[in-house]
Amino acid sequence: MTVQLSNLEHLPNYQITERLDVVYGSTVRSKHVGKDLFAGLKNIVGGELTAYTELLEESRQEAIDRMIIKAEALGADAIVGLRFSTSSIAQGASELFVYGTAVKIVPIQQQPVHYQPPHNPPNQPPSQPVNPAQTPADDLPRFNPFG
Repeated sequence: MTVQLSNLEHLPNYQITERLDVVYGSTVRSKHVGKDLFAGLKNIVGGELTAYTELLEESRQEAIDRMIIKAEALGADAIVGLRFSTSSIAQGASELFVYGTAVKIVPIQQQPVHYQPPHNPPNQPPSQPVNPAQTPADDLPRFNPFG
């Protein structure tokens, strides 16, 4: 099973059974001199700096891959509460940092919803129709990060 990722504090249609640990991944990248020169020229005419877009995408993927390796080492099924952070390390070099909580999960058994029409006693107005697709928010499983 691959590790599932969620920026939510829970994973829809799954119940968290065990909270393992905080996991993270990071990468530090610097700008390529040639790409930086081209980006400076691009600033004059405007437009997307595709070289930097590609650099950031590669950085995000590398940081996520490193985080997943740590989660797999713990035996995690998922990582919830996924967040990204960046910081400047040195002139022209930045760190991209990703972190979340490694957890074990199990699928939630979906109960079939049976619609029963409301029973209206004689001489009373009909009640409001019940929408079986609506689920009160209190019935959804939630992950409590504090225990």
